[in-house]
Amino acid sequence: MKTATTFQLSAAMLIAALSGTSVSAQNLIGRDSIAEDRNEDLLEAIEDDAERELDRFGNEGRPQGFTGSFALRGIASSGNTDSLDVGIGTDMNYVWGVNGVQFQMNYVYGEDDDVKTEESLYYDLEYTRDFTPVVFGYAKVQGTVDEFSDYETDTFASLGLGYRIFNDPIRQWSVQAGPGYRFSELSDLSRGDISEEALGLSSDYAHKLTETLFLTNDTDVVWSDSDTVVYNDLALNVAMTNSLALRTSILTEYHSKVSSGVNQYDNTYGVSLVYTFN
Repeated sequence: MKTATTFQLSAAMLIAALSGTSVSAQNLIGRDSIAEDRNEDLLEAIEDDAERELDRFGNEGRPQGFTGSFALRGIASSGNTDSLDVGIGTDMNYVWGVNGVQFQMNYVYGEDDDVKTEESLYYDLEYTRDFTPVVFGYAKVQGTVDEFSDYETDTFASLGLGYRIFNDPIRQWSVQAGPGYRFSELSDLSRGDISEEALGLSSDYAHKLTETLFLTNDTDVVWSDSDTVVYNDLALNVAMTNSLALRTSILTEYHSKVSSGVNQYDNTYGVSLVYTFN
């Protein structure tokens, strides 16, 4: 007879703990517990989201002071199979006057029988300053770290200007572009590493479909002589309360030049419960 113990920690359970919600012991015990049934979809791929949800470029329309959001996923099991999967996503913003700083981070770790199967990190640190209600400047550093990817590290530092095309209660659309420098370490040593000038272009779009349903699409393009990389994050966000939102997303990563046998496209489907705090 098989014996195993399984521990699951999800964003929903984290929010319940933060809000002081109590759950009876009988609902947490057994294979078909209510908690497990309700959280099953949320445990699928919270780590795949960069937690951008309803962000906008620049500082126009953002609340002054500190705001942010946080999502967490964790699954651990022991017995016949020992495994661990952890995902953390956070989005922090601080605005003072016409200045603003935003930090986004997404970390994923997985192992199976004490053998690491996945570890990746996405980060984005950006400073913005509004010059007019529609024109702003920015400086940022963004990058990824993934030893299981063709691009083990990929960092881009840039500065430039942005413009708000739409900024009303129904939709926001901003674009920004500027020169920078790119550093990349490749798993294929024969191709050599990347260290060269690059150009960055980004688009941030959000559309309010109903009072509780939002469509967002964020695109980042980094072009250099060695490779062009595109990140596109398409998501539907359903606001359940002032602090909680359910987010489903498709994150696409594209590289124009990859090693032999590696796919240029990488699509990730995610479902997450996001807690927003002010």
